[in-house]
Amino acid sequence: MVNENNVDFGNKTVKKTDKQKLVNKVFNSVAQKYDLMNDITSIGIHRSWKNDLINWMAPQCTQNLADIAGGTGDIAQKFIKAGGNTAHVFDINKEMIQIGKQKFKNLNKIAWTTASAENIPVSDNSFERATISFGLRNITDRNKSLQEIYRILKPGGRFICLEFSHIENDFLKKFYDLWSFKIMPLMGQKITGDKEAYTYLVESIRKFPTQAEVSQMLSVVGFSRVKYRNLSNGIVTLHSGWKI
Repeated sequence: MVNENNVDFGNKTVKKTDKQKLVNKVFNSVAQKYDLMNDITSIGIHRSWKNDLINWMAPQCTQNLADIAGGTGDIAQKFIKAGGNTAHVFDINKEMIQIGKQKFKNLNKIAWTTASAENIPVSDNSFERATISFGLRNITDRNKSLQEIYRILKPGGRFICLEFSHIENDFLKKFYDLWSFKIMPLMGQKITGDKEAYTYLVESIRKFPTQAEVSQMLSVVGFSRVKYRNLSNGIVTLHSGWKI
């Protein structure tokens, strides 16, 4: 019988009330080297994946972006650079926000707010576009966060989620598992001093719902025209939905 008071934290099961504290501990530990680790562990490919998100979104000068669980602001910066009007980064981790503010201190079109994805402190129908990049799997109540994103989007608004996913190619999956479970945690230990943080991040990827399950989650909260695109043979997936 499923205990609704429990959620996954990597391969562990923890109380819902404890997950956010544990996730905060992970990102506080790796925040200073987070961008560097993304480059090393993905061999820089994460930049291409984020560009694919922006290209699919095709920002316009009249559009404003809510970047949920936006970390240090990579997606927000790319949105502005591609022609979007303004971007607002929301992230529950204060240290990640501070790093982002410093990184893009000369870009005045980005606003920053420390806030949970489950309780976004803005009015209904506020943004034309919304994103989550590599953050949905770390959220305690994913359905609540998707409901919040739907709420803050204007009618006609679009949401795109970039997240690690499930590989269908068996040969590639074996290589990817070796890289993820054996190499990434060791690199995390060497660069950030925290092997356990990267062990959690790898485990959280494997526990995340399938592409079809995420599509169903978007549909349940009200999104229309739900689609997904696999990138790099399904290592990551772009999920898209519209508020019609």
